[in-house]
Amino acid sequence: MVSSKFFSIFATSNRFLMKKILFFIAALMSASFAEAAVSLHQLFQSGMVLQRGKAIPVWGKADANETVTVAFNKKQYRAVADAEGRWRIDLPKMKAGGPYTLEVSGAAGEPVTLTDVLIGDVWLCSGQSNIDVHIERVYPQYADEIDNYENTQIRLFRVQNDTDTHGPRTDIKPTAINWKPLNKQNAWPFSAVGYFLGKRMFQETGVPQGVIVNSWGGTPIEAWISADSLRRDYPMLLKRTAMYQNDEYVKAQSRANAEANKQWDFLLNQADATKDYIQPDYDDSGWTTINQNDWSWRGTGSVWLRQHININKEHARKPARLLLGTLFDQDVTYVNGQEVGHTYYQYPPRRYDIPEGLLREGDNVITVRFINKYGAAHFIPEKPYMLCFGDDRLSQNPMPQDVIPLSATWKQHDGVGMPSCPSGDVSLQNLPTTLYNAVLHPLAPYALSGVVWYQGESNTGNPAPYADYLKKLMGCWRDRWQDQQMPFVIVQLANYDGRQQTGFPRPITPQTEPVNSGWAQLREAQRTTAKADPRAALAVINDLGETVDIHPLRKKEVAERIALCFDRLVYNKKVNLSPEVVTAEVKDGKIILTLDQPIQPGELFSFEIAGDDGKFHNAQATASGSSITILPPPSSLLPPRAIRYAWKDNPLQANVRSLGGLPMSSFELKVAE
Repeated sequence: MVSSKFFSIFATSNRFLMKKILFFIAALMSASFAEAAVSLHQLFQSGMVLQRGKAIPVWGKADANETVTVAFNKKQYRAVADAEGRWRIDLPKMKAGGPYTLEVSGAAGEPVTLTDVLIGDVWLCSGQSNIDVHIERVYPQYADEIDNYENTQIRLFRVQNDTDTHGPRTDIKPTAINWKPLNKQNAWPFSAVGYFLGKRMFQETGVPQGVIVNSWGGTPIEAWISADSLRRDYPMLLKRTAMYQNDEYVKAQSRANAEANKQWDFLLNQADATKDYIQPDYDDSGWTTINQNDWSWRGTGSVWLRQHININKEHARKPARLLLGTLFDQDVTYVNGQEVGHTYYQYPPRRYDIPEGLLREGDNVITVRFINKYGAAHFIPEKPYMLCFGDDRLSQNPMPQDVIPLSATWKQHDGVGMPSCPSGDVSLQNLPTTLYNAVLHPLAPYALSGVVWYQGESNTGNPAPYADYLKKLMGCWRDRWQDQQMPFVIVQLANYDGRQQTGFPRPITPQTEPVNSGWAQLREAQRTTAKADPRAALAVINDLGETVDIHPLRKKEVAERIALCFDRLVYNKKVNLSPEVVTAEVKDGKIILTLDQPIQPGELFSFEIAGDDGKFHNAQATASGSSITILPPPSSLLPPRAIRYAWKDNPLQANVRSLGGLPMSSFELKVAE
């Protein structure tokens, strides 16, 4: 028999070994507990908003067959995890309120405790870049409001972008904006539409608001639709996605794209004389004089521009903001040799802050280095180009009072000419089903009040199938939530001159003659789909766009029109939305349109009619009460067969409005004989 003295000696002489053994055992126990601990879906975080008036699904993971307990609002609820460890508990319908604590516990491990949980209304905002345009981008439009408003009853959640070519996932990635209360700091990188929608709905209802934004710029609608919905009618779309189910191929393509960009940048920067051209005393007298609105000076690679501007004693050494409109594509901008801003792609407005002391009395030099990996460098017209001074220099609504306009004339010098940068980018987010799989499917069945769908710009090149795509999207999302009554607000495309995307070589003149616009065709698909669905509504914004900017900045007004739609769909309020045509018929040689509400009277524009040959011609029209009278067409168009309204990419002349000021959607209708 071994004595206790032996163990004492062994333990003393092997204390280090014993410590290692004990640490190993503790680590095993810790890992075991960690594996056994119950977990929640990423949507469930402290500060979250749960939907009032509906059953509230709560779900997550645990060990197989483990009993999970959820404690909430003084009651407990239990469920047993299935063989794969999935569990779900549906809390009963509750009224708005909070804050509450939600605690989830299993058979082992520490319970998960979520605090500051509110019950109110939850909105899902999805689509492409216009739903994602941040508060930072639109801030100058609403500076005072954003500076002076915060509300802890409105919570913001941003789904982290991700893709999956293989199939639906069960959870999303962790995200930085996870049920943050609404204030300027938290909203700065958040959707402007989501921000203003949450604020408007809180003002309307007085209950907590949760806004989930799930969007990705430039993505087509097909990326957001399930494979099951596309399989029968669009099998070729699924084959496109299947091409990228080889992860090694995707990685290789991504690496190749990164290396191509790296090499392109290296060759450009190696040859570009950046240090010389930015100096304020550099002699640019030999450079070519150009006008920024004449695009003949453009070129791929780098282009240098310099502008001398005289600053008087009153403005010298004062802080300022330089507005450089919007530029295509990249720019690095310097003032008196110091970099004041750098933007890596075309869409963001260039708003560069000039620090105190940099501007001097007399001659100052603004230097812009354009960098274009494809296409050609150019200024976007109709944007502000100026130096702004004073306390209101950050605002653009209204514009600052103390400004010095820039000249449209610049000194120009070619930097380094380059071929277009080759791209091997696979852009998985643009493939059918990839976003549905990765970031939409996992959100269900989180209880919602309604969905905002703000997308379509990326489908204007092929608008024909869009109505069917949109119907399938709403159908598969409702199926996923098991809620066929789920309300959808479809935000129609804003006015925008689509020719801007083609690199049109000079400022574009408005379209006045009939044209078969792809943007109008897609708007029509949005209109007819919404009209055919009793749980959908159309937010018409064809007066809130910008001719030269695919990302218009008046997002508060967009959110207001979305909210009006939800007033009708969710709260059953009797509100007038945009005017709609009820009937179109010929009477006494005139075409009479009867609308669903009175409209502003007077002469109307942007109407077109077609006869048997199907060719459209401009037509005169007037409004009175709830009807529109289109004057007798030429005899060559008799009998009239069809009528169109606002059938342009950018229908600036369209002026049919409700008495409350809402614009009528573009449309194409057959005329009853």
